Amino acid sequence: MTLARVDRPRRRTPAVAEVSGSGRPAAQRRLRRRSRLTALAFVAPLIAYLAAFYLYPLYRNLDLSLRDYTVRSFVAGDAPFSGWDNFQKVLDDPTFGPALRHTMVFTFVSIAFQYVIGLALAVFFNRHFRLSAVLRALFLIPWLLPLIVSASTWSWMFNSESGVVNYFLHFFGVDPVGWLTSPDWALPSVIIANIWIGIPFNLVILYSGLQNIPAELYEAASLDGASAWQVFRRITFPLLRPVSAITLLLGLVYTLKVFDLIWIMTKGGPGDSSSTLATWSYQLGFGTLLPKFGPGAAVGNLLILIALVFGLLYIRVQRRQEA
Repeated sequence: MTLARVDRPRRRTPAVAEVSGSGRPAAQRRLRRRSRLTALAFVAPLIAYLAAFYLYPLYRNLDLSLRDYTVRSFVAGDAPFSGWDNFQKVLDDPTFGPALRHTMVFTFVSIAFQYVIGLALAVFFNRHFRLSAVLRALFLIPWLLPLIVSASTWSWMFNSESGVVNYFLHFFGVDPVGWLTSPDWALPSVIIANIWIGIPFNLVILYSGLQNIPAELYEAASLDGASAWQVFRRITFPLLRPVSAITLLLGLVYTLKVFDLIWIMTKGGPGDSSSTLATWSYQLGFGTLLPKFGPGAAVGNLLILIALVFGLLYIRVQRRQEA
């Protein structure tokens, strides 16, 4: 009688088990390291771009505002440290008050009208009637035009002698208005031009937000007999709040720093009647034969600070709404 031979599984030696056990973590570590290097390679161009075009200019602007720069020291790079003296000079300057007031008026009046008109147009185009897409494309023209073209066109339209606006006012018996030459009308003129330029941006963003509102809500409201105003008040506007918030924030940050439109149309004048912090900063740094780089940079930093404050307020409001 022969006994069948049973092969027992071979037990791995401790050395073999240790080698195979340590091989997997090593391979995983190499894979993770390769993944990190790949991710870093993709992020590196963005980091370099932000460092070169954002962080370094911010650092240089802060350095300019904290030193007493002249043309010679700007070239030589040996300006003495002056601390907060440039900020004190700016705050004590009689131009600061009117420039800050004009900046606030220009910003808040512009974004208020841009938002209201843009929202009205977005609701209007959301009805999807014939030629809706064509008309929406036409409304984008002010946004697509270079600012120098838009500003030059509005300057011609508001010209006191040969402008088309005064030409039409003449038919209604209205005397010519010095839109760009009168201290009372210079700021409203640039506000009107800026409203026209900013409406398409609000229209596009708010129209995109309307597309995300479920159609079933409108159908249910229609079955309940809700009026158009009730639908807008109870459905459209509340559901557009997140989109409206980011639209207003972006409009605020953009409008605060508007320079080229005002400079081309009025150069901040006549006098200082349409001067804002942005145009005043340029005038201090580049508008005279003896530029004041330090105060000009200080005004620019104040603009950044104002935009930062509003940005933080927006984040705080958003967190409260989400909570």
